[in-house]
Amino acid sequence: MSSAAQLACEPKTVPDNPGLDEIRARLTRTNINEKTLLATDYLNHFNELVMVLDLIPDMPDCLEDAREWVPKSYEEHFADSQFSDAALAIEAYANAPPEYKVPFETTVERLNRYIPRFLDRIDEAIKSGDPGFLSHETTTASQTLQRLMDVVSALINGEQPTMGQESVDALLDI
Repeated sequence: MSSAAQLACEPKTVPDNPGLDEIRARLTRTNINEKTLLATDYLNHFNELVMVLDLIPDMPDCLEDAREWVPKSYEEHFADSQFSDAALAIEAYANAPPEYKVPFETTVERLNRYIPRFLDRIDEAIKSGDPGFLSHETTTASQTLQRLMDVVSALINGEQPTMGQESVDALLDI
């Protein structure tokens, strides 16, 4: 076997990142997961929206506030936040292992994509004048977002989400 063929057959190794150990050492006593390099504080961005959604059945005008909510990337959230370790969270995120970062980003992207659909459904429920329908739509949106946030939280904490991809797809089949 030629040396080129032999090299092609050898497993590829990921180069060591000596800075990663240094970053992980700085994560001690922070709210940033040392394994995934992600922080649950990012979920506060979505929690704000869920709280507004929960107000809508009693105060339909809050839909306007919900519509003002805009998705923020992980970096944008921390750059705008008062989180004490915001700069470290951004640095750690840039170095987060792909096995955590990719499913995290995919799930967050899905959350962001479905929020306008939920808001449109709530708007239709408000226009219907049916309080039961409005309550149903806001509760469905709130609970669905919370379940997806639970998946994101599990990913941030390096755990397997309790909801598989098929369940996520079914949940979002709106």
